[in-house]
This record gives sequence, C-alpha cells and structure tokens, in this order.
Amino acid sequence: MVTASRLVWEMRDGMLTRRPDHLAVEEPLELRLASEPRARILTVTMRTPGHDFELAAGWLLAEGVIESPDAISAIRYCTDPDVDDEQRYNIVTTDLKVPPGRVAERLAVTSSSCGICGSASIGALRELGHPELRSGGSIGWRTLAGLPGTLAAAQSQFRSTGGLHAAGLLSFEGDPLVVREDIGRHNAVDKVIGWALLQSRFPLDRTVLVVSGRTSFEIVQKALRAGISVVAGISAASSLAARLADEENMTLVGFLRGERCTVYAHPERIDHDR
Repeated sequence: MVTASRLVWEMRDGMLTRRPDHLAVEEPLELRLASEPRARILTVTMRTPGHDFELAAGWLLAEGVIESPDAISAIRYCTDPDVDDEQRYNIVTTDLKVPPGRVAERLAVTSSSCGICGSASIGALRELGHPELRSGGSIGWRTLAGLPGTLAAAQSQFRSTGGLHAAGLLSFEGDPLVVREDIGRHNAVDKVIGWALLQSRFPLDRTVLVVSGRTSFEIVQKALRAGISVVAGISAASSLAARLADEENMTLVGFLRGERCTVYAHPERIDHDR
C-alpha cells in the first residue's frame, strides 16, 4: 500500500471542516549486502514501499557496488526470525555472485528530499566509471515536449495523494518503458534504473530519463552509471548537474513545460525539425 487514509481539516471560505484525505506512505528501507557471518548494512533511506528490489538494484549500480545484473545472485526481503512481520518488508538483502566493488557503509537515515549522497564530486564518479555516452541518435523536439504529459498520465498515486515524485524511462520515440513513483526523487530514479537492470534492458543509450522535479547532481550521476544519454526535468537543474552533463556528453534539459525548455548541455541530440 503506497497511500494511507487520514482525517484532515480543510479551511475554505473561512470555514473549518473535516474530511478524509489520502497521504503518501513513507517508511524506512534498510539495504543490506549478504556477507559472513551476517549481512552488512549499506544504507537506510526513506521511501514509498513498492518495487523495493528495483530500488536496491538501481542503488547498487549507482554506488558502484555492482557493474551489471550478472553480479546479482538474488534480492530478497529479510527472513531473520528475530525480525517482526511489519519490519520484514522494510529490509532488503542482496546476494552477489562476485565480490562487491566500492562499498560505502552508512547507517544514517537518508532524507528523501536530498537523496542518497554517496558521491560528493565529479572526481569520485569518474573513479567509479560509467558507459561512454555515444553521440548517435536524436530525440525529436515534439517528442521531448510531450514527455511530461506521458509521465503525468502514469502518475496514478500522485493524483491520489499529491505527494509523490515520479521518474520515467522512455525511448527516443517517446514510448514509455517504465514509470515509478516514490516520495523521494532519487528513489524513483533508482527504481526505474533497477527495473531496466533486472529486465536486462542495458545498454540504455537511446533512452531518456524524465523526472518530475528538479535535476540534481545525484540524478545525473545515476543516469550516467546506467548509460542514459538524455535527462529531462520538469524543473531546474543544479549547477553541478549541468557541469557534469556537459563534461560527460549528456544532454540535460530542464523546465520542460509546454513548448519551452532550457537545454543545459549538448543540444545536438535534439532534432528541432520533428
């Protein structure tokens, strides 16, 4: 369940009335990596329950713990006998076939508004590495302009709660491949990339990632690790996100609304004639 019912008060025309409302559910998710003699805790993030295995896979790829889906043996909810039923679905453990790459052990709760800030600089990202973004292929301007509408049409939980972000992965022809919602923008992106990873959809060079809010450095980082060449946001991009996109040959678009947008980096992938 990603929504919860609650009685709220509404002020309208000077009158205070009470009515039922739907709120986005927010619960902690603990990500663990299986190791002997016990699982290692990697991080705890606040998220909207649902598609948790995709979130885990996407996060592991973004943080450099894995490089491909072949590294994953299994992803499962915690079955430890000392964990109660309610908490069991808030703990996800990943088993790997190969030793993990760069692993950062973090125990602090990560705010859903700021995301999982594992890589603090462009230099750190380059140490992790990412697929080379090729220049071939383009997305038509009309297709690009229609992406926010496509994303909004798939945001069923947002229409119910007004409190969820969304991320979508679409082809250059505008066909939606997957859309995920979450209370955290970065979680939604991890779920989308995790879906592609677990569905063996890599490489993602001819796809566009669309996010419902602003585009931060961490979102561009996650897209780069997945080999996504175009990222578009409904709101602004940060200065570091724009710098990273420019240096790594990514097309970065912001304020994508109606017939207008801001292109922060590499406009050559946008075909203005179609």
